[in-house]
Amino acid sequence: MRIIGGKYGGLRLHPPTNLPVRPTTDIAKEALFNILENRLSFSDCHCLDLFTGTGNISFELASRGVTAVDAVDVHYKCLQYIKETTLRLKTDVISTKKADVLKFLTNCEKQYDFIFADPPYDLPQLPQLATLIFTNGLLKPNGLLVIEHPSTRKIEESTGYMETRKYGYSSFSFYLHTENNKL
Repeated sequence: MRIIGGKYGGLRLHPPTNLPVRPTTDIAKEALFNILENRLSFSDCHCLDLFTGTGNISFELASRGVTAVDAVDVHYKCLQYIKETTLRLKTDVISTKKADVLKFLTNCEKQYDFIFADPPYDLPQLPQLATLIFTNGLLKPNGLLVIEHPSTRKIEESTGYMETRKYGYSSFSFYLHTENNKL
């Protein structure tokens, strides 16, 4: 696992092998960030990384100069690894929060410019995740949501759905919050 671009580009990350995660592959992550480069202004972007796992996406966002990343996961050891790595990188952009993501979504009072969600592929609520995020008002106007999911699993084309891009076994579905799709 490596950071693709930005300030820490090329840096290899070595998370413990016993973490309960399935990190986004470097190839899929590079394709995702090529798309995001054209859709986001990283320099003034407040981000939310749901089911953060190793922090792979959070570190990529921090490397590209975002203002802040809230990394949420239920696993303490994942968050501990992220905290240790942020200290090593000397960055204060990433904040971790230990929480059940589905409960976090219903209680969160912040809004974000970009939300990335990479839930366990067998999560029963996966098809409704975008609707849950929109219903709870977590995206700012013109905010972008990306959900990573297995290419074999269909998710709802709910409010704000734009497109799905497939990269082997993984797919990214993109949602945009506009004035026309308020819930």
